[in-house]
Amino acid sequence: MGKQNDRRSESAARVPVALTIAGSDSSAGAGIQADLKTFSALGVYGLTAVTCIVAEIPGKVSRIEAVSARIVREQIEVLAKNFKIAAIKTGLLCSADIISAVAKTIRGIDKLSVSRIPLVIDPVIVATSGDPLLEPVALKAYEKELFPLAGLITPNLDEAEQLLGTKIKDRQSMDRAGKELERKLGTAILLKGGHLAGDYAVDLLFADGKVTEFSAPFVHGVTTHGTGCTYSAAITAGLARGLSLEEAIKRAKKLVTKSIARHFRWTSRFGKNLDALRHSI
Repeated sequence: MGKQNDRRSESAARVPVALTIAGSDSSAGAGIQADLKTFSALGVYGLTAVTCIVAEIPGKVSRIEAVSARIVREQIEVLAKNFKIAAIKTGLLCSADIISAVAKTIRGIDKLSVSRIPLVIDPVIVATSGDPLLEPVALKAYEKELFPLAGLITPNLDEAEQLLGTKIKDRQSMDRAGKELERKLGTAILLKGGHLAGDYAVDLLFADGKVTEFSAPFVHGVTTHGTGCTYSAAITAGLARGLSLEEAIKRAKKLVTKSIARHFRWTSRFGKNLDALRHSI
């Protein structure tokens, strides 16, 4: 029995560990709940640092309450001291104070690490429902303090428009925007084009002056949230498992598409459909 337990412990020790720094979604379709489901589906053990508590359902954000920057910092620090973290992602960070605390803490972790831990930033600014999730002053903190630490930033078109102050209406303007973001922010950019009309959801990776396309059939008739969280978490899981950036994105794109197509659906008390991603491979 002892040998069997030893084998189980050795097996568990080989499971990569990833950290998500994000908000808690009460409906469990986005935020840290989506991240943990994604990590688990891809064979990665997930750690969490909660930045805020969000009262929401698919399509509606009711209320957001941020936790203190201090407790965010202490969550990350205690985890980093005790776990060998292979990759980190950030989601909803709520405030400039929290963004600054996260940046400072990650810089401290990197100083103690043999090599820099891959950091994927999902710059959550606006909810799928259109509700604003980030105060404007926080964008400055992102650009000045956190973005320089990223290995990949994953804006959707709305977020890219906020970061650049320009409209993105078609594939050509998407290409221009991605190149400008890579130049401006100095890191790889995965620009998600799912909001463009068409039969395919096309995302573009801008890295080292090269553009790589990732495309999948657009899944119509599903109104859900958490796709951006799931996508960035899946990329983070791939990096934690040692995949290249392109391979991690390729696998993540497949998981997100499948999770949308195989979605859950319930009917609310008011007769409204409630759709949620089914996180599976």
